[in-house]
Amino acid sequence: MKKALPIGVDNFEKVISENYFYVDKTLLIKDLMDFKSEVNLFLRPRR
Repeated sequence: MKKALPIGVDNFEKVISENYFYVDKTLLIKDLMDFKSEVNLFLRPRR
């Protein structure tokens, strides 16, 4: 069975308890720190 995407779910406990698809990207922070760029641009979708 495929896991559902947590679209509109903003509660981490609910994501875990209801078995939604989750990707942990915390190791990307290390990559950003190692890259030593002068500027990092983080885009987010408009609402």
